[in-house]
Amino acid sequence: MAAKPLRIVIIDENVVRATILEDGLRDCGEVAIHHIRDMDGLLPRLAAINPDVILIDLENPSRDTLEQMFQVSRWAKRPIAMFVDKSDSDSVAAAIDAGVSAYVVDGLRRERVKPVLDVTISRFQAFHRLQEELTQAKSALEERKLVEQAKAILMRRHGIGEDKAYALLRRSAMNQSRKLAEIARALVTAAELLDPEGDR
Repeated sequence: MAAKPLRIVIIDENVVRATILEDGLRDCGEVAIHHIRDMDGLLPRLAAINPDVILIDLENPSRDTLEQMFQVSRWAKRPIAMFVDKSDSDSVAAAIDAGVSAYVVDGLRRERVKPVLDVTISRFQAFHRLQEELTQAKSALEERKLVEQAKAILMRRHGIGEDKAYALLRRSAMNQSRKLAEIARALVTAAELLDPEGDR
């Protein structure tokens, strides 16, 4: 089964500059290119296209235009490359905060489009992996905290040791075919409802 062509949106009000991007993209293999040349109703139009990558060319952007493009970046959750002619450190920092994968200053040339596209996708994927790992780590920490709280409740209420409390939680999880953390959360929630002033 052949891979689908990469859907790429070019956001550019300047036809000449958009053509440079399009010519560069033709060196990237099979791509489906969509142009957006005015900013009216931008987010719904992007949602309708559902692109894989967004290329934004702003020439000499105003602060308002930059902020609008940063809103696109925060919303889209896609690899985004932004080409500008001039910039400053504040704009670069804002672009990074907004999730722009590649912020290219004074680099709009056909031969640079493919390398920029490759870097944009790679950076986005690397950042996405880091976010997933961070989310998983936070979730694991929260689950561990819940289990510790649940063990403490069982130990206090039944006068048992930590190992036995843990064994009770595990057995309950197995009997109900649920995750250990789910059982722990239910126990902690019940304890909060029944004994809101109690120490957990």
